[in-house]
Amino acid sequence: MDVTIEKTAVVNRANLEIFSETLQQLAQNDRDIIVVTSDSRGSGKLVPFGQKFPEQIVEVGIAEQNLVGVSAGLASTGKKVFAVSPACFLTARALEQIKNDVAYSNNPVNLVGISAGVSYGALGSTHHSLHDFAVLRTINNLIIVAPADNFETEQAIRLAAETDLPVYLRFGKKSMPLLSTEEKTFEFGKGRIVREGSDLTIIGTGETVAPALLAAEKLQKEFNIFANVISMHTIKPLDYRLLADTAATGKPIITVEEHSIYGGLGEACASYLIQNNHHNRFKIIGIPDEYTVTGSQQEIFTHYGISEEGIAGIALELCK
Repeated sequence: MDVTIEKTAVVNRANLEIFSETLQQLAQNDRDIIVVTSDSRGSGKLVPFGQKFPEQIVEVGIAEQNLVGVSAGLASTGKKVFAVSPACFLTARALEQIKNDVAYSNNPVNLVGISAGVSYGALGSTHHSLHDFAVLRTINNLIIVAPADNFETEQAIRLAAETDLPVYLRFGKKSMPLLSTEEKTFEFGKGRIVREGSDLTIIGTGETVAPALLAAEKLQKEFNIFANVISMHTIKPLDYRLLADTAATGKPIITVEEHSIYGGLGEACASYLIQNNHHNRFKIIGIPDEYTVTGSQQEIFTHYGISEEGIAGIALELCK
């Protein structure tokens, strides 16, 4: 595959907008689709949904624990529930309810963490969700998904509405370029190769896939290094088969995530690789063990190397 980010007249849109539109399409023909929010209609792009389907939206106010408890109750009656709240609060303040009311009780709630990662920018570490992959990976019976673009978002929402397991869906705020790939299928637990290369592999998730692709393009144009790029949209269950096939090449592997370097995509991949006797050169790019610098999402990305230049630089080191 040559070009991996669409550069046509296609308008880049925020994944949250696609999330809202897809829910509206589903709700037109399915009255069991219910949205529960914690004062998140505006930030979750759900105002149009509420206007069209006022009987299919529940507002609990700024009360995330109630949000999850109410959602679990609705799901136990057969409703297809999407519980929407900022990721930083949903996965910290309501963690006990996620663990017990949703996962342990096997209530198929779709937990939608919005404004995830460092999307809140200068609001700082209190509003950043750099822990959500780590804490949720330890909870049994929970699928964890971070779509990279509008296609993956639509497919993830449609699939989540039909699954009988709890799902955590993670979304940021920014407009995302459409990944250009011949692979037009989407399954939970199956990563997507969005750019083919033979010199190393870059594995991204969510909004980090776009800079990974830009880095791959830079490596090819400037250094004649061809990077394989994977959108590992599902953090749990991880696509171990794809990871094993990637490691079998013996080439370096880089993981990139908008999350702490502890407990997320990188450590999940590293754990599998080392326990299965793969010894590729390996690097995790993410947020180190510190309170983040103050700035916009892009400024924070650049500072920590979650950028075209940062990823390409690490790739050059590993390919020496």
